[in-house]
Amino acid sequence: MNGLRLPGRRQRLIAATIALLVGVAACSKPVPKPTPQAVSVIVATTKRMSVPYTIESNGTVAPLQSVNVVAQVDGIIVAVPFSEGQEVTRGQVLFRIDPRPYQNAYQQALAAMARDRATLDNAKRQADRYGALAKDGSVTKQESELQGSIYESAKATMQADEAQVATAKFNLDNTTVRAPISGRTGSVLVRIGNIARAAGTAPLVVINQVRPILVRFAVPAAQLPLVLKYGAKGGLPVTAVQGGAAPAPADFSASAPSPPDSKTAYAARTTAQQNTANGAMVGKLSFIDNAVDTTTGTIVLKASFANESGSMWAGQFVSTSLRLFVMDSALVVPSQAVVTGQRGTYVWLIDSANSAKQQLVSVDRNVNGFAVITSGLSDGDRVVTEGQSRLTPSAKVVLRSANDTTSAAPGANAGGRGRGRGKSSP
Repeated sequence: MNGLRLPGRRQRLIAATIALLVGVAACSKPVPKPTPQAVSVIVATTKRMSVPYTIESNGTVAPLQSVNVVAQVDGIIVAVPFSEGQEVTRGQVLFRIDPRPYQNAYQQALAAMARDRATLDNAKRQADRYGALAKDGSVTKQESELQGSIYESAKATMQADEAQVATAKFNLDNTTVRAPISGRTGSVLVRIGNIARAAGTAPLVVINQVRPILVRFAVPAAQLPLVLKYGAKGGLPVTAVQGGAAPAPADFSASAPSPPDSKTAYAARTTAQQNTANGAMVGKLSFIDNAVDTTTGTIVLKASFANESGSMWAGQFVSTSLRLFVMDSALVVPSQAVVTGQRGTYVWLIDSANSAKQQLVSVDRNVNGFAVITSGLSDGDRVVTEGQSRLTPSAKVVLRSANDTTSAAPGANAGGRGRGRGKSSP
């Protein structure tokens, strides 16, 4: 029985072995690799343009002058012919103090001077007459000298009276308090019916001169050599923006023309644009402090602004941008195109076959959303600004516009939103 079943088992074993060998042989054949899919990216072309060298900082608006208006005579305030917060001009009447006591004192001084003037005139006549009689021998020399002394005494009294009249007139005039400068008034601190004190410490009102006005800001001491080189004579343009960053010059937009501007044309155009953009005001550097603050390591600067619209307010915080010079024909790319890797900063460069490769670059500085490139790129190079996160060396790309959200390649990151990211350089 067993001898009859053995051949069948061997046949089954041989068949299984053959099937296993066939399966192993089939698995050992190479599997074809799938074709890599193109990555959807947004690119930008390098361009040359005029780029300003600026120092950004935060500043505080300060009045050109601030005056505490005080009384120079004592008395009751009888009139305040202005409104608090009003802009006043130099010489405008602000307060009136009861003038009657000072008017009486002035009249009394005038009367005393008139009396002493009559005495002086009589003394002069007597001195002249006794002088003539002394020459004839009709009177003694001693009597002549006595009349001369009386005259000199009357003349001194008259000089004192003139001083008294001037003082009385000065006090009377000071019962009308006028604005010493033009500017904007603050709160009225002493009102009608209160007594103004000449020796008091509290002012009647405070006036801030706001046209022109100053902006005080500090920059790092490391920038002092450049500030002294370009701004020692003053006049450097300073842009101030209330409650925000300084606006970018218009030629830094995506539609900026490629041909570079001259420094003169650039400065004229951007100054005119900044005067109306985002409430920005353009002034001039007017002051460099004579010492560095050792506590903060900064140097204090001041800029003067015309402030014709009156929009800049004393004590207001502003963002400032001091422009030292303008670099002509600088090669720039959008800042988001530059990626930082293990080997340094680089960009993804797209060649004519729409293949991506890493290109090391040197960045001088970032200005208003653009990176100034000093080496690694040439005019007209195409660099990736969005979609870097899915790129690998030699990867094929599909170009799309910034507003296109439907043309991404299948399997690619549809948004391509790899802004500022990328694979580190090996």
